[in-house]
Amino acid sequence: MGRLADKVILITGAAGAIGSKVAVAVAREGGRAIGTDLAGRPGIHHVLDVTSEADWARVIGDVDRTAGRLDGLVNAAGIVVLASVEDTDYVTWRRIIAVNLDGTFLGCKHALALLKRKGGSIVNLSSISGIVGGHNLAAYNASKGGVRLLTKSVALHGARLKPQVRCNSVHPAFVEGPMVEDILAQTARPEIAREHLARDVPLGRLGTPADIAELCVYLLADESAFVTGAEFAIDGGLTAK
Repeated sequence: MGRLADKVILITGAAGAIGSKVAVAVAREGGRAIGTDLAGRPGIHHVLDVTSEADWARVIGDVDRTAGRLDGLVNAAGIVVLASVEDTDYVTWRRIIAVNLDGTFLGCKHALALLKRKGGSIVNLSSISGIVGGHNLAAYNASKGGVRLLTKSVALHGARLKPQVRCNSVHPAFVEGPMVEDILAQTARPEIAREHLARDVPLGRLGTPADIAELCVYLLADESAFVTGAEFAIDGGLTAK
């Protein structure tokens, strides 16, 4: 029996680097991974725009009808743009806040209707940029910092429910995949920038999606039953400096 045996886990951003690895890890541990992402993305079960409340209501309703329960939610959908506060236009600001923060809020809000029936766990993907600032990450910092404190509020609410619902945030540093590639592409010399990123990490490398997925499995599993409202930096020691 796996650590997530018979658990039903809903994953947003499931076509992305981290979300897809979370789905693989959930299935490996005996759970049922229900992947969601935008239309046209590969390997998903439901189309979901995380900024659409109507989409969330539809997907949660479908999960209720087909699975009859929900044991976990992983909010892994996210976007990033490199820009200072002066260089960030308002349309970009609103889009990043909408996907990263509003999408997480809507996921927590609507998934609770199923999670609180038998208890469960929510894992919100924030970032080390939700803990420390960057001069050229104004909107991303704001969105991921919001996810960090939203998580604590949801955790305190979930602790008052019977049965209880836990909620924790995961804060990766630079992780191999399309998001980091997009960031590097916005620099003048991407390969040099990649070397600088790895050099800044005490463990000397970028993270992998599998690294993050394993932490998500722990937070979804019963072994973390006394863990809620916590923030987990998974950053190779970057924020220890």
